Parts: sequence; structure tokens; C-alpha cells
Amino acid sequence: MTVNTPILVIGATGTTGSRVTARLTAAGHRVRAASRGATPLPGAEPVRFDWYDPATFGDALAEADRAYLVPPVGDPDPAAVMLPFLRRARAAGVHRAVLLSSSAIPGGGPGVGVVHQALPGLFPHWAVLRPSWFMQNFTGAHAQARCIDDGVILSATGTGRVGFIDADDIAAVAVHALTDDRAPGADLVLTGPEALSYDDIATIVAEVTGRPVTHRNLTYEQMRDRLAAFMPLEFASVLAGMDRAIAEGAEDRVTDTVRRLTGRPPHGFRAVAERELTRGG
Repeated sequence: MTVNTPILVIGATGTTGSRVTARLTAAGHRVRAASRGATPLPGAEPVRFDWYDPATFGDALAEADRAYLVPPVGDPDPAAVMLPFLRRARAAGVHRAVLLSSSAIPGGGPGVGVVHQALPGLFPHWAVLRPSWFMQNFTGAHAQARCIDDGVILSATGTGRVGFIDADDIAAVAVHALTDDRAPGADLVLTGPEALSYDDIATIVAEVTGRPVTHRNLTYEQMRDRLAAFMPLEFASVLAGMDRAIAEGAEDRVTDTVRRLTGRPPHGFRAVAERELTRGG
């Protein structure tokens, strides 16, 4: 179903938002691509948007009847800025909302879990995407990818495994949730096809790139302090705590959600590494 009214994509220049925007425009949908810099994207209508500047809300919401929501990065209490915006969005005519959350955060949990819990009461049509850790953490501009350049992956995950997911697969599910005749109206945990340890990731990256890469396991405290060097301590503690939860088995799972909603299997990590780590090589 092609939507003639614009679909608002918040975080349109980010890892998932850029992919959602590209898929929507390729399918012929109007997209209002919202970012703090109103960055032009092919086929989309750029608009400036800042979660912390309500003066940007009106232009972003104009005419839109559905929205893809990427929470503000690094905010331990995103509900404080998101919920007022979402109430305004509903009053402006947005009837479908698709929220990007995390497999580690259930509805009613900390941070974006508060927004997750509120979403069904705000919008008649909705979905919450709860992807596992992104494969692009090891291939893009993420801190893990920068560490790989030095031949090491640092974590406090021990031998714990994660169902890492390709951001392209997250975008495919998001587009389905935004444009299908019926929104999922559900909490969707998204994973790749297999659960891998960080040791497994290091081995695959080394094999694909031909460069030595190892996984160095840190304690929770070491990971927290390392992260706190370039982010608030509270957020660093949360991220290090997620690593500790992985070590304890919290993310050792795979789901069939990508296949069920898109009709194809999710991409494996080796295929994504070959696609993204060998470009130009």
C-alpha cells in the first residue's frame, strides 16, 4: 500500500532511520526525513527536528499520519521529551507509530521502556521494534568498529552470545509495520539467524578482512570506566550493565520475526561483514 500523506521518519540520518527512509522512498512513499540538520536525503522531504526543541515539532508533523520514532541517543529518561511530542503527534493526526527500542528493554522497563508501555494507549495502530545488538556496531562508525581497526574488540560479555541483527533487516520490518494494511500492534523482538559470542564475531571479522582481530574481555567496572571517558557515567553504567547481562545469557536467543514479517530470512553476520567490511577493498 502506497501512502500519499508523508510518513515522518525521526532520526532519518541514523543507522536505521536512513535505511527506513531509503526503503520507503524507493517504494514510492512520501517521507518527511527529520534530523537536527534537516539533511537532504534522496527522494525525501528534509525537515529539522530536535527532541529538545518543541519549536521543531510542528513542521515535522505537518500532514504526517504515521511516524517512525528513534529515541534521543544517550538520554537516560527519553520519556520526558518523547511523551509530550507523541501526545502532540496524536492530536495532529498521526494514527500509527513505530518505535525503535531494544531487546534488552521490555515495556515498562527503564528508559525507552516507559515510552513503549505508553504507545498502545496513545495510538490506535502501533508497533515496538526491539532489535538485538546491531551487526553494524562492528562495521560502521560505532566505537566497537573503531576498536577493530586496532585489532581488538572490547566487551564485558564473556562467552555470552547475542542474536546480532543487520540494520537492513530492522528497516525492512519497520517499513512493513509502517505501511502494511494492519500494523502489528505488538512488541517485536528482532534477531539475526544465529546467536554469536564476541569471540565468534572476532573470528569472522578476522577471516573476512584478513587482519588479526581478537576479543578482549573486561570486567563490568573496566567497561563502565572506559565508556565513562566519553559519555555520562549513568549511561556508561547502563551500557556496561547490558554487557554483563549478555555474559549471563540474557541475549542468547533467536526469533523468527524478520522471516515472518518480511517473507525472507534475516542476514547472517558473515554476509554482512563481507558486504560492509570489504567495500573498496
